Amino acid sequence: MSSASRIHTLTIPSATRCLRKVRQFVTQHARQAKLTDHHTNALILAVDEACANVIEHAYQQDPDNELTITMTIESTRVVVKIRDHGLPFNREDYQRPNVVELSRKRRSGGLGVDIMRRMMDQVEYSARENMNEVRLIKFIRQSE
Repeated sequence: MSSASRIHTLTIPSATRCLRKVRQFVTQHARQAKLTDHHTNALILAVDEACANVIEHAYQQDPDNELTITMTIESTRVVVKIRDHGLPFNREDYQRPNVVELSRKRRSGGLGVDIMRRMMDQVEYSARENMNEVRLIKFIRQSE
């Protein structure tokens, strides 16, 4: 891979029906970057979860909004930014889920943030002036 960054952008309506397009976008560019299957699958899962969280929580399932996914491929890492103009993620209110309790209650959901953190090397959030951004970073180790 060259030392220059490659940047790819996709903007979608805030509707879960569009998540397939997001997964295809990540897969296509991860393969072009020659990422391993492991890195590709981790990226797909984390980006899908982040976008689903924006749709469900930031936009409260209102399909009249948009979110933008920017995937930057560098020689040593991949950075995916998901931007929206919905309600911000409140880190202070976030509590790591109790998987046993969720399973016992047979509840789905509630694991997105935890999945993103497990799949990525770094997960960062920012909110400013009516724009939210989650940054998902996966380092590419040359030995892989």
